[in-house]
This record gives sequence, structure tokens and C-alpha cells, in this order.
Amino acid sequence: MACLGAVIALAGCGQMSPVGEPSRDIPAPTYHVGDRWVYSVEDGFRVKYRWVETYEVTSIGPAGIAVRVTQRGERIDTVRTEQWVTPGQVSVGAVYNNETRRFGVPLQLYNFPLRRGQTWNQWADNFNETAQTQGAINRYVVVGDWQKVTTPAGTFDAIQLYILMRLDDAEFWRWPTTCTYRAWYAPDVGAIVREERDAGYLERGGPDPSSVWTQHGVLELSAFTLGAS
Repeated sequence: MACLGAVIALAGCGQMSPVGEPSRDIPAPTYHVGDRWVYSVEDGFRVKYRWVETYEVTSIGPAGIAVRVTQRGERIDTVRTEQWVTPGQVSVGAVYNNETRRFGVPLQLYNFPLRRGQTWNQWADNFNETAQTQGAINRYVVVGDWQKVTTPAGTFDAIQLYILMRLDDAEFWRWPTTCTYRAWYAPDVGAIVREERDAGYLERGGPDPSSVWTQHGVLELSAFTLGAS
């Protein structure tokens, strides 16, 4: 599904500019109860749907970090709780839309310390609570260059993450969904400040199968509050 990569490579060029950052490593952030990140999100093609997505750390203990995620807006009104074993490692969470998955081994969202040129590739067995199915997703990440990213919450020095993800939702009539994302992680915020998302699948059979697009969206940080240490 090479067309997905082509679309994402062209998206959002006006939002970023190069940064002369040294090749420094980004350590794992230290989270606190009350940390809160608010995002404005839109998705769709001819018709765009918009909502506000909020992540808030509600507790930290031996079991890890509990994060409440709320989505409020057009055609969406949901609340879920994610479990992060450590910063960057998710045992319960969503990686595509708002489907909650329980992972047999924590999913490596970020492989701290992050550094330019770093890659990781993971097959993750999971139970999809939304679809009530079991399977394994593949997530491949390449850490790119530093850029200065402007969002509604401000301008940040951020490092790019190129994410290619293959889901486990194949059917007899279609191939699995392929997600091509580009995200920018800002150490000053301890989170993503912008993410561009494209996803789709191919139908099986036929002389010329075409892509069926399921996602074409942008997430941007609009506000954040860091809790007391």
C-alpha cells in the first residue's frame, strides 16, 4: 500500500521547519498525577469530523500509570482508561481509532531514550475489547529529524516518528488495515504535539484492487498542564 506513504509524506509541510538540534538522546519523561494533554482532532475526506481528545494521568502505582482518555465532539463521545507500564510501554490502550486492546506483552509506543536514526519493530499479541477478537499487530517505527512544530498550544522543538502499523483485522474479503502515521514528540511536553494519520486496506480479488481509505486525520496539541512533582 505504497500510496499511503506518499500521502503522508506530503501532509502538513507548512507546519514545520528544520531545527539545528544536536544528536542528543531523549530520556523517558517523568509523569505525575494531574498531567493533562488536550488535543484538537479531525478526520475524514470530503467531510471532516472534529473532536477534542484529552489524556489525563489519574494514578501512578506499582501497576503502572493510569490515563483517562476522553473524546468529545462530532459523532464521538467516549471515555476509556489506558494502562502504561512505564512511559512509552502500553499494556491496555488504543492504537487505531478508539479500539481498546489488551497486550500480552506491552506495546512499545516509544523506545526511550529516543535518538535520531533509531528503529524498532514489534509484533504484539492482543485482545481487542471493542471487536472481541484476538490477533497480533505489527508496528514499525523510525525516529527522524528534529523540527520546530507550531500547534495551537505553542511552538515546540520535536523529533519525528515515522510509524507503519499493520492491524489484525483481515477478513475473507479484505486484507488487513495498514496505518501510515507521522508524529512529532516534544520532550518539553512529554508527549506527541502533532500526528498525521492515514490508513486503509485493499479488498481481496479482482483484476485491479483499490485502496479503501478508513482514516485521514490530524491531531494537534491545543493545551497541556503538567502536574506537581
